[in-house]
Amino acid sequence: MRVVFMGTPQLAADILVELAQQHEVVCVYTRPDAVRGRGAKLEPSPVKAVAERLEIPVRTPKTLRDPQEQQALEELAPDAICVAAYGCILPVEVLSIPQFGCLNVHASLLPRWRGAAPIERSILAGDAQTGVCIMRMEEGLDTGPYCVRRATEVPGKTAAELTDELANLGARALLTGLSVVEQGGAEWIEQDDAKATYAEKLSKDELFLHPADEASVALRKVLASSDAHPCRAVVANRSVTVLVAAPVEDERGCALCEGIASGEVSFASKRLFIGMADGAIELVSVKPDGKKPMEGRAFAAGIQGIKAGGFTWEGLDA
Repeated sequence: MRVVFMGTPQLAADILVELAQQHEVVCVYTRPDAVRGRGAKLEPSPVKAVAERLEIPVRTPKTLRDPQEQQALEELAPDAICVAAYGCILPVEVLSIPQFGCLNVHASLLPRWRGAAPIERSILAGDAQTGVCIMRMEEGLDTGPYCVRRATEVPGKTAAELTDELANLGARALLTGLSVVEQGGAEWIEQDDAKATYAEKLSKDELFLHPADEASVALRKVLASSDAHPCRAVVANRSVTVLVAAPVEDERGCALCEGIASGEVSFASKRLFIGMADGAIELVSVKPDGKKPMEGRAFAAGIQGIKAGGFTWEGLDA
């Protein structure tokens, strides 16, 4: 099938690799180069980098509402347009171009988590499952019917791990979707709008830890975090990014942090605990500002007098 692919982040790039092995990808659309990570240099999107490696033509329009852009897309004569986390609205003029429509690889079990951040929202909400849907795009935000749906478990997985898994699921689901659509055998399932939830973008400080958080909430914030949206706190007067945290479930751990109050810090038996609203969590790995990532015990070992107690922790201002 002759396909135009539209996407931007790594999840979409992984899907593009699989798609290009099975179909003729005549052009890739992605967001313009931008400052990514901590540098000041403009960098291509992960999708652009993959497309250039595969020698697929790339276009980076700021909008698809431009009639000239729409004409250029129409001249590509795609049988289908495949979209995965593109980050740009497709107007009705674009939706009507391909014979087999525009198929979106959406990283949730629709109608759960329509919108921009379905993976992080699923983790933060404590969902048992999430997945991918191959949805036929329409003018509404992720409101179209889907023809393929694949699920996976959420608990215990980081955003990075879940993104990688959903990229693999999404790539296979998309290939299945294209096949059944081309053969005319797609069964489109309409979404129940009454059950829809919306995955709004994460705010800058949304994943910062606070002593008023319940332990389960704090742990999910850590799992949902990334370089773009880090999980931050001030522990013993030192600002850190929390990389890995764990629930206190073992008998020894429970004894070590028994009675720890919200906002308190405890370091015992080479384990670092912080008190939450309803118990404690263990800081397994952190990254102090200006330093490399380290184990929680190594971080605590550098704080004079921490074993004696009396240290506190607090949330960090955005």
